[in-house]
Amino acid sequence: MTNSQPPRFPGLRFPPPRWAVAACIIAAWGRSVAAEGPPAGSVYRRGSDPEEAGAGERIVAAALAGLGRADTISARVRQLARVGDTVLKGSGRYVQAGTGDELRFRLETRLSSESETFELLEVCDGLFVWNYRKLGMQPPAVQRIDALRVREQVEKQAAGKRPCDGAYLGGVQRMLALVREWFRFGAATAGELDGMPVWLVEGSWDKPRLAALLPGRAEAVDAPGGIAAADLPDGVPWSVRLSVGKRELFPFRVEWLAIPGPRPVAETAPEVVAVFELYDVRIGEPVDAGAFVYRPAVEGLIDVTDQHLRELTPLRP
Repeated sequence: MTNSQPPRFPGLRFPPPRWAVAACIIAAWGRSVAAEGPPAGSVYRRGSDPEEAGAGERIVAAALAGLGRADTISARVRQLARVGDTVLKGSGRYVQAGTGDELRFRLETRLSSESETFELLEVCDGLFVWNYRKLGMQPPAVQRIDALRVREQVEKQAAGKRPCDGAYLGGVQRMLALVREWFRFGAATAGELDGMPVWLVEGSWDKPRLAALLPGRAEAVDAPGGIAAADLPDGVPWSVRLSVGKRELFPFRVEWLAIPGPRPVAETAPEVVAVFELYDVRIGEPVDAGAFVYRPAVEGLIDVTDQHLRELTPLRP
């Protein structure tokens, strides 16, 4: 790569701006190994009829709710992203335990090209959410968010109704929640992910959010024909595709589609440019509590709670 900026796609939290965190860290190659099936008493339920209108929305909402209800989740992470002619590959792990005020999670990933490496570590110990980032040749940065203040604001916004904390804090729950905010999902189709039955659910941009993202093209976004994939700036995805397990409704894979590189003269079909995959998933099994311990050096630490609270808005039900 010619600079130290990672690819720009929404989903996870990686480089600033915070929403661009996602698809940049991504992937899917080789074999995807999921758990044999949902454990006894699984928090996940069977999906809707794929032919039923709106099934995609319900499947994604159920997957997000299931993440918030799980006592524990552990999984390995596999990633791939394409930026122009550069391919970045990566791996990591995700661990989650507890619900509500007891929620803890750890998401760590390492994404590399031939010349550079991008590292992300996000840990919630129950009191704070810690974000460590090392982007290429840039010096490392550590940020902190006060989880208690986030919970207080979310509870006020929800008028006393307690929503899913993780969707406002970070980790895989936050990633999926933001994807659900930005995109709208239609029908689900049956498919397979390396032999495992899944629902394939495709999402297209929520028009008001896309118009806000592209203020100069707001009228075109709202027009009957909308805009084409080639009209989006480089680094902005055209659509998203989720692979959600049929039996457990777990979101095993997220793919972002876009036209890579410079905008073409003629219309070009969007391609998969980034993938984030969870595999070797275990739900309800014991996890190491040490994964949620993080004690960074005080020097260089930045508290970004106020910024996070300003950006925090109620998620759609």
